[in-house]
Amino acid sequence: MTSEPDNYSDRVYRSTGAMVGGALLLALIAWLGGDALVRGSGRSPFIALAVVCMLAPLIVAFSLRPAVFANPAGVRIRNPFRTVVVPWSRVETVRAGYSCELVAEGVTYQLWSIPVSLRARSRANRHNQRLVAGEQPKGAFGIGTANTTDTGPRSAPSDAAVSELKEMAEQNRERAKSEGQVTVTWAYELIAPAALGAVAVLVLWLSA
Repeated sequence: MTSEPDNYSDRVYRSTGAMVGGALLLALIAWLGGDALVRGSGRSPFIALAVVCMLAPLIVAFSLRPAVFANPAGVRIRNPFRTVVVPWSRVETVRAGYSCELVAEGVTYQLWSIPVSLRARSRANRHNQRLVAGEQPKGAFGIGTANTTDTGPRSAPSDAAVSELKEMAEQNRERAKSEGQVTVTWAYELIAPAALGAVAVLVLWLSA
């Protein structure tokens, strides 16, 4: 198994909303599970422990873990259950439609940490259309004129991130340090406890 490089820290793309939501869910599960362990009787503590073992890794996988790290050598895509390291020389394109994707060697990889907001994209498009038409930016709820110095074009956060990744790919594709192969590793540290927790829940339920 190829070890992951440890120098992918130049640019980091993560979803703040997902991280906050994941932290809150973990706190809720810890509170409910701890209460069941302390106050529960009979099979309740065992069921609570199994449920926590199943859900906690899944919450971490889908909220706290996803991230994209990019530097001159390449991009490291950390999705819920696997990590993909792609040298820039292997990147064919980076695109944002209904989701953000990177295509390398004919394979499409989802960028979980860069969620697409159609609402944010729509707001940016309306702002840019008003600029082209020579109109002033609107105020809150579309009433009046906004008191702002932001008179330049806008991009949705996901589109801006994809543009940056595209630019890095173009700048570094021909560099010697970007040579290499695409590598994929699985997050067994999350898969294993989630699977064991699911099996424990199933066994406890069937034996009830």
